[in-house]
Amino acid sequence: MTLYRVGGYAAIVYVLLVAIPVVLIFTAPLPPTEGRELLEYIADHKVVYLTQLLCFVGLAVPALVVFTAVAVALKGVDKSVAAIGALLGIVSEVIALATAASPQSLQGGLVLLSSSYAEAETEAERAGLAISADALIASTNAVGWGGVLTAAAILILSTLMRHSCFGRTVAYLGVVTGALGIVSEALQPVLGLGYLFYGLLLPTWFALVAWKLLTAGPGAVGASPRG
Repeated sequence: MTLYRVGGYAAIVYVLLVAIPVVLIFTAPLPPTEGRELLEYIADHKVVYLTQLLCFVGLAVPALVVFTAVAVALKGVDKSVAAIGALLGIVSEVIALATAASPQSLQGGLVLLSSSYAEAETEAERAGLAISADALIASTNAVGWGGVLTAAAILILSTLMRHSCFGRTVAYLGVVTGALGIVSEALQPVLGLGYLFYGLLLPTWFALVAWKLLTAGPGAVGASPRG
């Protein structure tokens, strides 16, 4: 079925969009978390910053397709639960696109502030822009409800997967990823590097989903009802 193939390729795109900024995290200078320093960092590393921003925010587009394809594939197990999972996933990604931000101090508005900061002629102007940047950073790095909903969608959909061709491995990994993700997203401001564990499980789940969607035939993907 075309939707399953598109969903599989979308999941691969999702994994690639995660991999690119992760590589940059280890190969490029890390963005500061203070307003003034971050504005100066963006001015000096605009390509790196924009790449990370576009990749992390852009994840929402393929994720929309993946959640839709997975829900359709699982409707034979439990149509209502699959619909709830899809709805949560779609809402979470719409929120991500609407805010155009990611909790790694990535926010489109900061790019504009950085340009204004570079053009400011007085220290008073720069100080005001730095304060605005601090406010944007604080709101960006606060609890991301879109991320919580993404994790919840993965958890709900994964509870159905062991009854389908996705199999127990993907199902159990998804349950762990979703449950850990809800906690990790809710506590992200205080977790620090502890968030990375969920950050690694998330693309792993999407990669396995891609494999299952691309290798299973239409009859296999459409699961049999629970019995």
